[in-house]
Amino acid sequence: METQRTDERIPVVVVTGFLGSGKTTLLNRALRSPVMANTAVVINEFGSVGLDHLLTEASDDQITLLENGCLCCTVFGDLIATLNKLWHDRESGKVTRFDSVLIETSGLADPRPVLQAFLSDPTLEGLFRLESVVAVVDSVNGPGTLDRHDESVRQLALADQVIITKLDLLGPEQAIEREAALRRRVLRFNPAVSFHLANDPAIDPVSLLKARGYTLRRDAGNALAWLNAEAYSACEDEHCADPSHAHEHPHDHARGHAHAQAEAHGDEGPTISSFCLVREQPSTLYGLELLLAAVEKNLGPGLLRLKGLVHVKERPEQPAVIHGAQHLLHNLTWLDRWPSDDRSTRIVFITEGILRHDLEEMVTLLDRVAQRTAAARERAGQEGSTR
Repeated sequence: METQRTDERIPVVVVTGFLGSGKTTLLNRALRSPVMANTAVVINEFGSVGLDHLLTEASDDQITLLENGCLCCTVFGDLIATLNKLWHDRESGKVTRFDSVLIETSGLADPRPVLQAFLSDPTLEGLFRLESVVAVVDSVNGPGTLDRHDESVRQLALADQVIITKLDLLGPEQAIEREAALRRRVLRFNPAVSFHLANDPAIDPVSLLKARGYTLRRDAGNALAWLNAEAYSACEDEHCADPSHAHEHPHDHARGHAHAQAEAHGDEGPTISSFCLVREQPSTLYGLELLLAAVEKNLGPGLLRLKGLVHVKERPEQPAVIHGAQHLLHNLTWLDRWPSDDRSTRIVFITEGILRHDLEEMVTLLDRVAQRTAAARERAGQEGSTR
């Protein structure tokens, strides 16, 4: 009987959303629950005087405040240092022994550097695991915010869960129309996201802030849910408003293709696309290494997120796991087995200003380079053996 390996790293959930979207209200609802008693909260605020932490209902030793600015390059090191210090203080007994962490970003923050921290720092990656990214969007001001502020688009593009707030401030018909419009808009560039309504009496903010989604565990058990490739590749209608619609079409029609949704943000803002490249033929390990090197070197800030399961010829029984954000890719890892009978390579991209066909051309070119290199090495080996 197969035994599941346990992951003892501390889970982290990132809560993001633009100014005034309702992040603090969501946190307060969750922190009132006894289930969240052993949760450490890291609050990032923009400006020299922080206020949001004063509005958060949690004990002082439960909250760490980063107030040097938004969570971008200026605070990137502080975030890593803070989480490392929290872990050591936890182990030494200086703070209450917590079993999870919430990070609330500034409303002006681009969430990409937060995600990068968990990919770039080996010590941090060994102590914590990023479980989920939750984005809060305001139904009253959200559409205008998405039109005017690039950061708000990126916050939603990188989310696993989206919570729509303030529908109760609209009339019944307007609330229905606004909710549907926000769903359609977000699904165009993030078709795998799950939606929740803040005013729904059945909503459980604790379960949302304990949800899994971002990081693949170290076994094959949840690999398909983590990748969620069908959401990207099966729904061809860019105006699809119902996430379940993504499962109404056979997955086979996407073989060798990628279907994309895009958010055209004004005339100069970001165009965010999401799509899944599916390939039947296995790659060589050298070909995969070429692809990862090309992604790191050439895509840079344009790659918001990448995740995939890759069939590698040299290890056919174990899929390679690739995962990254911008120019930072997690070290290549391998699952112990395939999660299903489908052994095709599936790579999900969320990009900004990078077109699908350009990536397809890059992958095809790198495949040819890898094949030619392998053929040349084989010829060289044959010639050497005949001497």
